[in-house]
Amino acid sequence: SMAALMTDAHRRFLQVLMSKGITEASEARKLHHHCCETDKVYYAKDKLDDFISTINRHLQPLFMQIRKGMSEEDGRPYYAVVNLAETEVTKMASDYTETELELFRKTMDLIILSENGFASSTDILNLADKLKTKKMKKKEAEQVLKVFVEDKWLSEKNGEYTLHTRCIIEMEQYILSNYQDVARKCNICHSLAVQSQVCESCGIAMHLPCVRKYFKAQTEPRCPQCNELWSCDIP
Repeated sequence: SMAALMTDAHRRFLQVLMSKGITEASEARKLHHHCCETDKVYYAKDKLDDFISTINRHLQPLFMQIRKGMSEEDGRPYYAVVNLAETEVTKMASDYTETELELFRKTMDLIILSENGFASSTDILNLADKLKTKKMKKKEAEQVLKVFVEDKWLSEKNGEYTLHTRCIIEMEQYILSNYQDVARKCNICHSLAVQSQVCESCGIAMHLPCVRKYFKAQTEPRCPQCNELWSCDIP
C-alpha cells in the first residue's frame, strides 16, 4: 500500500509539537483540527492517532517519533516528540555541560531509587559538592535545577523534584534498561511508574491515577497481584 502522504497540515502539526516539546492530548486534538482547516485538507475528528502515525512513518528514517504518554500526577494523556537515535543523555548533552549532566543523572538516581518517585532539594543539593566532574556550589546547583524544570526534564512541587512527563516519555526505555533492578512498571498500564504506590506484601507498583481508577470499582482495595489489602492511602 502507498504510504500516506505527509501534507502541509502534518508538517505544521509536527513543527508546533517540536517547538513545545510536549503537548496535552486535548491541545493536540485542537491543533489537529486547526492544521487541517488551515491547509484545507479533510479533517477526521477521531483520527488524531492515524494522523500522527502518518507523521511517524515519515519520521522513521530520521529516528524520531511522536509518542503518547500520561502524566503520573493526574493521568492526563500527552504527546511528545522523541529522538530515538540518541538516548537521554546524548540528547541533553548538546544543551548542558558535563557537570550539569552529572547533577541530572544523580538526581535521576535519587528519584528512581526513592519510595515515591520524589527527591528533596536538600538531598539533591547535598550531591552538588560531591560531583566528580566539578564541585557545584549550592546557589549554582539551585539555578541548574531551575533550568531542568524550565526545560521540562524535572518538575518540582514544594521543594520535591520528580521526572517531568516529557522526560518519562522520552527516556522510558533508557530508564528501564539502565535501572533494571529498581525501575518499576505499573501493574495496570504496564508503562514505567516513577511516582507510584507499591504493595507492601508483593512489591508491585501502580501509578496514582491507575490506583484511583482501579480501586474505584472495588468494594475493598485489594492488590491486583497478591490480593492482600492495599496498604497505601488511595489518592
